[in-house]
Amino acid sequence: MKIGVSGKGGVGKTTISSLLATVLARQGQTVLAVDADPAQNLGMSLGFPTDVYESITPVAELKDLISDRTGTNPKVPTGFFTVNPKVDDIPERYWREHNGVRLLLIGTIKAAGAGCACPENTLLKNLMHHLIVERGETVILDMEAGLEHLGRGTTGAMDALLVVVEPSQKSLRLAGQIDRLAAELGIKKVLFVGNKIRDKSDQAAVAQAVPADRMIGLIGYDEGIRQSDLTGAAAYDSASPATIQTIQTIAAKLNEN
Repeated sequence: MKIGVSGKGGVGKTTISSLLATVLARQGQTVLAVDADPAQNLGMSLGFPTDVYESITPVAELKDLISDRTGTNPKVPTGFFTVNPKVDDIPERYWREHNGVRLLLIGTIKAAGAGCACPENTLLKNLMHHLIVERGETVILDMEAGLEHLGRGTTGAMDALLVVVEPSQKSLRLAGQIDRLAAELGIKKVLFVGNKIRDKSDQAAVAQAVPADRMIGLIGYDEGIRQSDLTGAAAYDSASPATIQTIQTIAAKLNEN
């Protein structure tokens, strides 16, 4: 499976990405978790030891690698570079593994029209295409809210985009925008997960804004998750049994699709 996880900042998409990756790994799948969010908190949510996590350099910051693969010299600006660089060996070289989940940090990919015609962005977009289109393992992408930084061929190869929403107008409005853009980019399935649901009014607010047939899970407000954010503990180790059970249900539904 190739699953992207998106949503407004603060809704819990990184937490859900880490929980989903951990559940799938515990079920025996080979899982590569890719942090493509500029905030880059996925390793912390997965419970990586601080020294290991801080030793990982995002691919976007590997200047020597980028220069070598694109045929450029960072000290000599040029408009000419390789537009199809070799990327298939990068995951194995730069991921780190913890509790059965492999983690790769990507760094910021610029959106179209945002100065993206550069060696760095070319390498990153080719790498993302490789991860989604050509890799054999399960890939969970913790993404930033927008999708414009991904090409149509890349997004179209995703098995599903999981949009995390919370009961707030800003979150639900952005979810609708992501849904429309995902359809334009050819993503096969756009599914929704409600998070931080405290009561029936929260549930009703989400249900009113999200198509019922594409809502695959509702996760209640989880004090253990909040505590894990404060202590740096793994989300999986801190989550309530109800939260883990919901993630397992979501994983089963994704496998069915």
